[in-house]
Amino acid sequence: MTATGASESVAARGTPGGGPWWWARRRSAVLDVVLAVLSTAECVAEGVPFAHTAGVPVAVGVLLGLVAGPVLLVRRRWPVVVVLVSIAVMPAEMGVLLGVVGLYTLAASDVPRRIIGLLAGMTVAGTVLTTFLSMRQDVATEPSFHPPVWFVVLMALTVGLVLSAPPVLWGLYVGARRRLVESLRERADGLERELSLLAERAEERAEWARNEERTRIAREMHDVVAHRVSLMVVHAAALQAVALKDPEKASRNAALVGDMGRQALTELREMLGVLRTAEGSAVLGSGGSDDPERLAAVASRVSQQAAGGAAAESAADGGSAAGGEPEGDGPWLSELGELVEQSRAAGMAVEFAVQGDGDGAEETAVAGAGGPRYAARVEQTVYRVVQEALTNVHKHAPGARARVRLAHRAGEVAVQVENGPSERGATDAGLPSGGNGLVGMRERVSALGGVFVSGPTEAGGFRVSAVVPLEASAAA
Repeated sequence: MTATGASESVAARGTPGGGPWWWARRRSAVLDVVLAVLSTAECVAEGVPFAHTAGVPVAVGVLLGLVAGPVLLVRRRWPVVVVLVSIAVMPAEMGVLLGVVGLYTLAASDVPRRIIGLLAGMTVAGTVLTTFLSMRQDVATEPSFHPPVWFVVLMALTVGLVLSAPPVLWGLYVGARRRLVESLRERADGLERELSLLAERAEERAEWARNEERTRIAREMHDVVAHRVSLMVVHAAALQAVALKDPEKASRNAALVGDMGRQALTELREMLGVLRTAEGSAVLGSGGSDDPERLAAVASRVSQQAAGGAAAESAADGGSAAGGEPEGDGPWLSELGELVEQSRAAGMAVEFAVQGDGDGAEETAVAGAGGPRYAARVEQTVYRVVQEALTNVHKHAPGARARVRLAHRAGEVAVQVENGPSERGATDAGLPSGGNGLVGMRERVSALGGVFVSGPTEAGGFRVSAVVPLEASAAA
């Protein structure tokens, strides 16, 4: 139920039946009309003896009854007026029904308790006084019956309490129960509105999560597959150039293209296997909690396959055979050397150096093997940045020299990939580009609380720099 539906239900509850004027229900209006008719009949009947006793015309007593009795019609709107009228006609010994119903309505209404107590006390006092005077007059007209004064006072007090206390107590009980029901109803309506708002927010969060997963899948597909396909295009161009001049080199390039094509197909199958799996909810559907981790794990595995890491691949297979997806699988920083060698094999001159590797040397070549030094997300992000930066060099600066620098610092790891101008005088190798490479790198680094900067250099090349903090990434 939406917030609009909740408000409509509240309005419908507040005016059930659509009664006229101040009545919420038609049956309430009918009940008050019946009570007013009965009260009028009573007051008119009691007005006749009052006229004889007071020595006034009977029409005056009847007119007084006709004026006082119908006041019950407004008891729900102005209960204080009804009680005051009942007190005013007490000396005429009329309006018993008017007083009883008026006290009940007053006690059940939202009038302050001090006013209820004051008017109830006035009613009791008026009833006791009227009853006492009437009984004294009756006793005076009966010479054979002479009760003591205390008996007359006790009887008058009893009559006053009997006519006043029950309607007041019953009205207080009904009013308290009514207010309790209204508070519970308001609370239920509030919960309905909160639930509708929560449902809307949950739908918004679900839509946001679906968009995030789409972006994540696109980024993973781009990072894992685009690099391999770009190298295939570069090798194919080299193969076309040397096919007749150097058959042996052409054969090697053809073998490399075939290997890379098979690896790219393997990567695509692995990715599509995650998207089409029947286990759990779909990645683009409800967004199960395990799907993003499985997607990252598969992306890491196929990246290891592309890098040629046989040992890492066997470890990943062992983890899967144990009954679950490998946790924190690569690629690792230790595989950057193999990534650089692939670019060198494609004809790019790449210089690769690391600074502050923990052995005390300022600048050394990165080791080709070794376990991860940081959290998996840190090493994977840095690896993807280098991978995409080298892919961009292949695309947009063929023949340019590139330099990859990796720096281990206190609390952070930094990477920089810089290339010079293309030595072939071309600015584009003819490779298709969707313009998402730099965006994906920035998203990866920003997700870990890092800083990403990219732009052209003064020498005519291009530079990509990223700094990833270790503590923020661990918290993420």
